[in-house]
Amino acid sequence: MPRVAVPPVLAPYVASLVPYDVETGVPGVHQGLPSTTLTFVLPVGEPLDVGWADRPATRARRWSTVSGLHTGPARIHHDGTQRGVQLGLTLAGARALLGVPAAALAGEIVELAQLDGPGDPALRHLPEQLADRTPEQAGRLVVRALVTALARHGAAGPRAEVGRALARLTAGVPVQRVAAEVGYSRRHLGTLVRAESGLSPKEWQRVARLERSRALLGRRPLREVAASCGYADQAHLTRDWRDLAGLTPGRWVREELPFVQDLREADPAG
Repeated sequence: MPRVAVPPVLAPYVASLVPYDVETGVPGVHQGLPSTTLTFVLPVGEPLDVGWADRPATRARRWSTVSGLHTGPARIHHDGTQRGVQLGLTLAGARALLGVPAAALAGEIVELAQLDGPGDPALRHLPEQLADRTPEQAGRLVVRALVTALARHGAAGPRAEVGRALARLTAGVPVQRVAAEVGYSRRHLGTLVRAESGLSPKEWQRVARLERSRALLGRRPLREVAASCGYADQAHLTRDWRDLAGLTPGRWVREELPFVQDLREADPAG
């Protein structure tokens, strides 16, 4: 698949940018897993049919989707062909590129036109601009629009101590210890983390741990993945996957890993 590099100016805001063109030959459903980045998808050719697994009323066909942080899976329905551009936006990227705090989008799936305020003109018209483009052309167009949006909104990010706390939580450091390191009570840290991300510190940690384990599945035995990612044991890993992803790690490897591997090959960030 084509590769489109993320320029350095966007690196703090765009964790991944993947133009995709996948032909499975048969209709199906993909699981969109929780992550510590917001998912921003611009489909090409056909709107994206997506909704939260536990909230059927959220399912809709959209020409742009921004999914906030969440602790449950999304379901993406397709007819056997999937084309477009998928991005992972950091918390800072939500403010700097979309003009809204990530916490305001937590648990939501919205279109660009539904974002608060008038929206950034550099992004607002992307869905129609991408029509009939190849995924690689679409990716380059998206990059240019993001650079323009960044210039308009300016650099943005969480308070330094909140950023440090999130990094430590992502690494699996216990919440109480993280609070002590940044000089806050556990309760105050929880308030700040939720205000920034929409998740509590423990929810953030669980999602980050799931994210780490997903990167290793299919490459190492499950017991090694569990030990490496901070789970008590393989059973703990499986329970967390059922709770957050809606399926077991083994089922994900069988059903989803081939598609994810295609995206990994296309992703300049690896």
